[in-house]
Amino acid sequence: MAKGWPTRWTTPLLALILSACATAGPDYRPPEQSAATAPGATGAFHSAQGPQFAQGELPDHWWRLYADPLLDGLVEQALAANADLRQADANLTLAQAVLQEAEAGRAITTSIAGGETLSRPSGVGQHLPGTIGYDLGLSASYPLDLNGRIRRAIEASHADVEASAAARDYVKVSVAAATARAYAQVCAANYALAVNQRVVALQRDTLGATRRLAKGGRGTAFDVSRAQAAVDSSAAALPAFVAQRQNGLYLLATLLGRPPADYPKEVESCAALPVLGAPLPVGDGAALIARRPDIRQAERAIAGDTARLGVAMADLYPQVSLGGSVGLTGPLKDFGSGSAFGFSLGPLISWSFPNRPVVRARIAQADAQIQGRLAGFDGAVLEALRQTESALESYRRDAEQAAALDRARDSAAVSAGQAGKLFRFGRGDFLSLLDAQRSLASAEVTAARARAQLVQDQIAVFLALGGGWS
Repeated sequence: MAKGWPTRWTTPLLALILSACATAGPDYRPPEQSAATAPGATGAFHSAQGPQFAQGELPDHWWRLYADPLLDGLVEQALAANADLRQADANLTLAQAVLQEAEAGRAITTSIAGGETLSRPSGVGQHLPGTIGYDLGLSASYPLDLNGRIRRAIEASHADVEASAAARDYVKVSVAAATARAYAQVCAANYALAVNQRVVALQRDTLGATRRLAKGGRGTAFDVSRAQAAVDSSAAALPAFVAQRQNGLYLLATLLGRPPADYPKEVESCAALPVLGAPLPVGDGAALIARRPDIRQAERAIAGDTARLGVAMADLYPQVSLGGSVGLTGPLKDFGSGSAFGFSLGPLISWSFPNRPVVRARIAQADAQIQGRLAGFDGAVLEALRQTESALESYRRDAEQAAALDRARDSAAVSAGQAGKLFRFGRGDFLSLLDAQRSLASAEVTAARARAQLVQDQIAVFLALGGGWS
């Protein structure tokens, strides 16, 4: 027993240290009673009914389902150069560095200190020389981590890294979807522009025929002016499609990490809408919950805060480390002699016992943080399910509407052709012809818009399903 260490303190202090040898705080387990385990959350999607859908699993690179090499290349470029993704990568690197710092907390720490002094006893003459002394030492300590404080801190950092990785993956999902949307916007604008140009060409043919008939005495100047008005009205819509195309190209440039003026020129002439070659694979709710990066991020946040609760609880117990030191000290004239050498070895104990109310408050804060994270996890699951059901429902209903509009366009084309024949053979009036062509123009434009919206709906489904990362 060390001299001066009271025997009556040894037993209770030893018992207290041994009581802290178990890892503080609860071990993390994924939420068992949550929205993710509810029966209605893991089954087939309610809105995934119809020939547009398949129950197969969504592939990671869902954009390849369009079998469009140009789209594939754009998405790959965006995933390599997008500014938001680079920022997410930096955040992940930061979290990994914090983890390295936490892991370094269980390593041996060393320190070297040294100095010299000049001392002179009081009462000695001012001009007499003093004694020059020195002190040189090396100390080291190793944390025993009996209560698991360092272990829990490392667990928390591990969870933070995984949460940052999930956040990065969600950015990848968003960037892939945004790139596909911008590409579809350019193609849809060119597609709609071509449709409207066909309408304008048809109306111009009618204008030319009307002028010839007016010269031959079978028409009037009023007929000509109405035909001209129809041409001008349809032609006025063309610049808007050009603007839509350019805006899509500028957005693509931004997603690819380029200035707007450096947009991909090869996309500028895209005129065909991306088309899926097979029904859209959607899987089920269980696959969605396992796939969505934002849900994984919310779950990893719970794991991190559970470990941080253990860190807070560890402060209720002493922190014990094994320390030792060696050194030389004494008058400079005795430097290197045996009497100048000394060493020590033993446990080092630190304990913020007077601040236990502060520790209890931190434990309560950590526990409340976990409860909030649990609620956030449930919210993320429910929102993911809602987004997916809404996207599926919109796609299903818009597909039905697009099919109906295609039929209406075909009927309007037949009607316009019949009205043209009747007018040319003098069996129909000019007003009926204009009305039929106006209906055809409206049906063509509306059907084209519906087809373009279907592509956007498909991409919205892919985004809601959380595809786009491996």
